[in-house]
Amino acid sequence: MVSHMNEKQKRIIVGISGASGIIYGIRLLEFLKELNVESHLVMSKAASVTAGLETDSAISEINQLATVVHKVENIGASIASGSFKTEGMLIVPCSVKTMSEINTGVTSSLLTRAADVTLKERRRLVLMVRETPLHLGHLRTMTSLSEMGAIIAPPVPALYTKPETIDDIIDQTLARLLDLFDLEVATLKRWKS
Repeated sequence: MVSHMNEKQKRIIVGISGASGIIYGIRLLEFLKELNVESHLVMSKAASVTAGLETDSAISEINQLATVVHKVENIGASIASGSFKTEGMLIVPCSVKTMSEINTGVTSSLLTRAADVTLKERRRLVLMVRETPLHLGHLRTMTSLSEMGAIIAPPVPALYTKPETIDDIIDQTLARLLDLFDLEVATLKRWKS
């Protein structure tokens, strides 16, 4: 049988939940396209609402940035199976509801099912949790997920880079997340002493 994926091309699942900060997910898809990474997008229904509130981008425009788009209710999609090989998954942004579902393993959508599969297959799962302040329950959930192998990466700006725009902050944050997948973004500013 012949693989349809170029053996050298990486494949990453991108989840976008309804948390504020959808621009991070959109920009992540743009980066993956620039890097020639096969991206599989799954957005929650709340993410569609957030997109309308926070951006001028239509859902169809966001979808066009991905290589493959999966409907959030399609539990039979390829990304719901461990036999579908990927480098891992990023959920950018990740709501507390999404994070909590992943933690319990009681998944109600393709978004959280794909994340659960990523963990069970011991692949990299990065959650850009977009919430503040955090109460003890949130922190315990994050600890539990970290113990399972997830990486919790809130969008904390790196001010040592002296960003001049919001785009600078977004790009730097996402470039650091893509570092976790050995993907190099040209705009990444690394610490120099």
